[in-house]
Amino acid sequence: MGLIGEVLLLPFAPVRGSLWAVRQVLAEAERQYYDPAAIRAELALLEQRLEAGEIDDDEFDRREDELLDRLEISLRGSAGSGNGTTG
Repeated sequence: MGLIGEVLLLPFAPVRGSLWAVRQVLAEAERQYYDPAAIRAELALLEQRLEAGEIDDDEFDRREDELLDRLEISLRGSAGSGNGTTG
């Protein structure tokens, strides 16, 4: 389409820009959600809450399973990414 296509699609530029911004925010949120250091910190906090009596064993087990699943997904994903880190 070239120049004519660009001119015709110009009114949609704000939408395309908004979609790009949303994709960037989602990518960053996913990166933080699956960050191994953040997951390990959450696990440590969870254990502290159990020891302090703030949560019971069932809640601890449920949350621990969720966090370990996230950690496994994170480590499995980083192993194939070729980012140069070793685990």
